[in-house]
Amino acid sequence: MKTILLKGESRGELGTRTAKALRSEGKVPCVIYSEGKEATHFAVYQADFKNLVYTPNVYKVRINLDGQNHEAILQDIQFHPVSDAILHADFMTVDANKKVVMEVPIRVVGNSPGVRGGGKLVVKINRLRVRGLIADMPDFIDVNIDVLEIGQSAKVRQISIDKLEILDAQENAIVSVKTTRALMQAAAEASKK
Repeated sequence: MKTILLKGESRGELGTRTAKALRSEGKVPCVIYSEGKEATHFAVYQADFKNLVYTPNVYKVRINLDGQNHEAILQDIQFHPVSDAILHADFMTVDANKKVVMEVPIRVVGNSPGVRGGGKLVVKINRLRVRGLIADMPDFIDVNIDVLEIGQSAKVRQISIDKLEILDAQENAIVSVKTTRALMQAAAEASKK
């Protein structure tokens, strides 16, 4: 799993007024949680979140606070409802020996005979929630569509990843091949003849 570096500045004061002042300076109020330790509050420039948040990929984060590095994952992020600006971010420190829950992106691979026959590929789930050690987390999960005909779908239960547990419902469809209108029209015209 790839790592992104964020440089943070410790925050002494907390509260709404301080958070608004930070946002007006172009910074995002953040907090990092550690098991058995008190939460650490800090701020990061909003522009630094670009490669972490506005991407389909998932990253581990190395946060540099006052000269110390903290290995973490992005746990939660809050956006402004109108402007979509980042209001707050929560990070969770990771321990190499403890399991974490993350959403890992899906990558569709293969060539579906249903799509070649005129069907449309519909991706229903973009990420799968998995639990495992941070060292075992992949950059993406491959979903092979080589056997999908029209009307069929690849389900979560068909995916297996070494050393990771998939937390999504087993019957959820990840991708499916749907019939297109053009295909239904052609079938209707063929039945009239």
